[in-house]
Amino acid sequence: MGRRPQKRFGSANRADPNRPRLYGRHAVYAALDNPERKLLKLHGTHEELAKIVIPQGLQVQYGDGHDLARLVPTDAPHQGLVLECEPLEQPFLDEILDDPDPARPIVLLDQVTDPHNVGAIIRSAAAFGARALVTQDRHSPPESGALARAASGALESLPWVRVVNLARALADMADAGYWRVGLAGEAELTLAAALSPAPVALVLGAEGEGMRHNTREHCDVLARLPITRAVESLNVSNAGAIALYAIASRSA
Repeated sequence: MGRRPQKRFGSANRADPNRPRLYGRHAVYAALDNPERKLLKLHGTHEELAKIVIPQGLQVQYGDGHDLARLVPTDAPHQGLVLECEPLEQPFLDEILDDPDPARPIVLLDQVTDPHNVGAIIRSAAAFGARALVTQDRHSPPESGALARAASGALESLPWVRVVNLARALADMADAGYWRVGLAGEAELTLAAALSPAPVALVLGAEGEGMRHNTREHCDVLARLPITRAVESLNVSNAGAIALYAIASRSA
């Protein structure tokens, strides 16, 4: 009898939910360049691995595009690279609040669970100089390949704080001098009118439901974007990007 061919990517294909698999060039390059990221194993095609400097001691597995496709969700665009790693260490909220900066808002997400939206918000927050992202630990997605790819490398540079109670976090921000602005389509004030010279804590609610009542109660003001009646609302990541631009323009 002939020997059964050895599987190059066998049972190890099953992802550990506590260890993200990042994929795509931007996400993987940024993670490889982040000294705070603990790297476990890099999978890649010969072509893509030849383009990068592989950190010394990192385990490498070569394969073709089909091999890598078995490591990621169906049809995920891995671009020839998949990185297994540990999640980043989470900072504490008081570490962020110790250094308030009027030009650098904090972004809070109230039960925004779609990893693509969270990743896109992280990318916008990093682009406009936000100080940190704050989410509730039970109602936000974990680090994942989809989230990291949507963040396009920004996951490695923007501090992400997870808290038990979002309302309590907002109370702590008020004590630290932050002006808490909740984005709500039905608000009377536009965002431009609602901003103040103080550091801003920008609160974005989940799509459909928006912010919860208790979260609203812990905002200093609710504000809306001045969109026309032709569109009922914007995707939360689009709304977040516009709001972050408005805050950055105020500080410019």
